[in-house]
Amino acid sequence: MTAQEKMVLLEDLFEAEEGTLKPEMELDAIEAWASSMTKMALIVMMGDECGKTLKVDDIKNFRTLSDIMDFMG
Repeated sequence: MTAQEKMVLLEDLFEAEEGTLKPEMELDAIEAWASSMTKMALIVMMGDECGKTLKVDDIKNFRTLSDIMDFMG
């Protein structure tokens, strides 16, 4: 999966307009990140789109979009 494909998935997850998110963005700067529903959706997306199992501890360690993208593989 390319970085662009990952970003499209994340923009969809965060309900952000195309091109508004950048890998270096701090997650705390994204309003949707505060929602537990967003985090649950991230867990589902990781399994469905990336074949990865995401745990709560993994989520707690994410600081930037790049951290999520790296986990996606």
